[in-house]
Amino acid sequence: MRLFKCHNCEQPVYFENFHCANCKAELGFDPRNTGMKSLSPVGEYWNDTSTGETFKKCHNHQHGVCNWLLPADSDQSFCLACSLNRTIPNLSNPEHLERWTAIEQAKHRLIYALIRWNVPVVNKLENAQEGLVFDFKSDEGLPPGQRVLTGHADGVITMNISEADDVEREMARNQMDEVYRTVLGHFRHEVGHYYWDRLVMGSPYLDSFRDLFGDERKSYQKALDQHYENGPPQDWRENFISSYATMHPWEDWAETWAHYLHIVDTLDTAFSYGLSIHPNLATDHPVLSGKADFDPYLEKDFDQIIKNWFPLSLMINSLNRSMGARDAYPFVITPTVQKKLKFVHEVIKGQTSRTATLL
Repeated sequence: MRLFKCHNCEQPVYFENFHCANCKAELGFDPRNTGMKSLSPVGEYWNDTSTGETFKKCHNHQHGVCNWLLPADSDQSFCLACSLNRTIPNLSNPEHLERWTAIEQAKHRLIYALIRWNVPVVNKLENAQEGLVFDFKSDEGLPPGQRVLTGHADGVITMNISEADDVEREMARNQMDEVYRTVLGHFRHEVGHYYWDRLVMGSPYLDSFRDLFGDERKSYQKALDQHYENGPPQDWRENFISSYATMHPWEDWAETWAHYLHIVDTLDTAFSYGLSIHPNLATDHPVLSGKADFDPYLEKDFDQIIKNWFPLSLMINSLNRSMGARDAYPFVITPTVQKKLKFVHEVIKGQTSRTATLL
């Protein structure tokens, strides 16, 4: 996520900000041009102080979970991101509101990325066959021993709001023997399943997908049972980004898709900060040196993305270790995984030239 600025005082502001910390100006995010607006009130609406354009705030602004805007004359009450919600938790429970806030922050970052790529974002409430929708649920009221499972099915992404609790998510990470587990990571993985259906299934990419990831027609349930009974093959690190990716070609795709989003969004932040990496120990070393002087969302050359990701991820991990924290990116990108990431890149870039995001 890149930095933004307050157009009232020119100070940096962040994607989730409702107000400028410096001048206290009201802020709102316009998804049509992925820009932050500084606002002044005009009756029930808000004017962009730079252009005079009039907006209204998303209905979920009242809950403190959304700072996105709609044109004042829009007949919609919810912004693009919030309109994709089919189910939200019971907000009379303060804990649910706190967790939903964390979930919405992550989901809005996800939708930002999809907008930047110009891939289709279709609401399932309007297009039942091809659309996307989110259900955010709690275990509240379920029989003992039953839980809401996070996952994707036919355009419906369900998330248990317990994923927004740091303690419960860490317990799940340890139980599942995962090296990385975040709310945003879940969203990126699950939406990868959705976009496999939309962008790969039945497309000219399908044969190449099967060459790289395997034949998705094999039994998913059997693959699931085998994975949890036997675990991944011992040499899985040579060909997969994670042990979970070994389970089935669909999961391999979703994991690879998620990592491509990790990489591009982190490079977007580095680009926004004008970051260059030139270690004193090894100046201009091809693995350790890099320069984020390009917009990764617009970059057509995958090699440019990946060659700059290696030094950036190494630097981030080193900084985390200096803080006594785990590696932020505890993964190894082998040549085979790199080919899979490049395939995701090519699918996305192939779609952006033919489709438009629905706003």
